[in-house]
Amino acid sequence: MKKILVITLAVVLLLGVIIVAKSIGAYNSIIAGEENVRSAWAQVENTYQRRYDLIPNLVATVQAEADFEKSTLTEVIDARSRLGGTVKVDENLLGDEAAMKRFQESQATLGSALQRLMMVTENYPNLKSNQSFQDLRVQLEGAENRIAVERKRYNETVRDFNTYIRQFPNNLIAGFAGATPKVPFAADANAATAPKVEFK
Repeated sequence: MKKILVITLAVVLLLGVIIVAKSIGAYNSIIAGEENVRSAWAQVENTYQRRYDLIPNLVATVQAEADFEKSTLTEVIDARSRLGGTVKVDENLLGDEAAMKRFQESQATLGSALQRLMMVTENYPNLKSNQSFQDLRVQLEGAENRIAVERKRYNETVRDFNTYIRQFPNNLIAGFAGATPKVPFAADANAATAPKVEFK
């Protein structure tokens, strides 16, 4: 009888150790996942900051063209100023859908103003032949490509993290750790509409 009691206690103790070890492992994985999301977000901010920093040089170069359409240029300047001098978002708001939506909307406004500016500049031969403008244009296109890549990486990291914390028994540990799902970038509302192409 004593032997059975000792074996039972050993099995219970072993199961307890396994459960504690698995819980610690899950907790550490959740913390590592949150750090991966923060790191991916920092890269997104970095690419947006690069675009943001290019705008003053672009504006100065375009302003040198005396007859350039002021309304388009003003739109870019206003969109940039509404960002408040930075593209940073508090990492604690990565789980806040409303904060992410505001961030995306402000970036989309700036992005569309820049696109219109680039389209309008096609009508100005002096700008098209200006090497500084061409260099800035290439840098801006590169920044836009990097933004797309980093947003994709961020979304993948968020997907992996959200999946992990929703799985059982990780969801129990996530609740204990205070881990909440993070908000991915949503597709632009206009992305669902196919562009209309007309041939004349």
